[in-house]
Amino acid sequence: MSVIVKICGLSTEETVDAALAAGADMIGFVFFPKSPRAVTLERAAALAERVRGRAEIVALTVDMDDAGLAAIVDTVKPDWIQLHGGESAARVAEIRARFGIKVMKALGISAAEDLARIPAHAEVADRLLLDAKPPKGAALPGGNGVTFDWRLLDALDPGLSYMLSGGLDPDNVAGALALTRPAGIDVSSGVESAPGIKDPDRIRAFIAAIRGFRPNADQGPATAGERMTS
Repeated sequence: MSVIVKICGLSTEETVDAALAAGADMIGFVFFPKSPRAVTLERAAALAERVRGRAEIVALTVDMDDAGLAAIVDTVKPDWIQLHGGESAARVAEIRARFGIKVMKALGISAAEDLARIPAHAEVADRLLLDAKPPKGAALPGGNGVTFDWRLLDALDPGLSYMLSGGLDPDNVAGALALTRPAGIDVSSGVESAPGIKDPDRIRAFIAAIRGFRPNADQGPATAGERMTS
């Protein structure tokens, strides 16, 4: 089955169109004011109309209250709500039940003990996103351009469906795929020319690297966690 590709943090018509033309399966819009990728409801709604019917629309939120989530659901009409904060499994279940929309829960990984949170969230989320845990002192919960040791995921239940994120870019994504078994790949900072500025050429290169990946082929020197920044 083809790997799902999600391009997150888009904010312009040009980059949305580039991602769609390159074959992205999911387009993410960020609703976290501290992020350089944040968009307004009105902006996201307009961009979402370019996406609808061509790819799935994902609304990324961070510990948002029900009023904020309701505004996104009503205005943007996303296919998914991505929870990228410290939401508990109970909160994930509550949001999923209240809004009737598929929920993706992001979990930060940096060490083996971080895997302990996965089973409880896997029971209530429609999909998990395993991301690199933010560096100490980071202002953002994701999109920091850091990787984690992908070999940690060898300990996961082989039947677990998840998306992989964190420090991925056109140069190392094939290496990540060679070491992991994700249902999908998510990228934000790895296809930017500057924080919050998506690069259409890097978007195309990133998706091409995923579509061109062949298991067991020589994917070059990249290994788990070799590139710690992007």
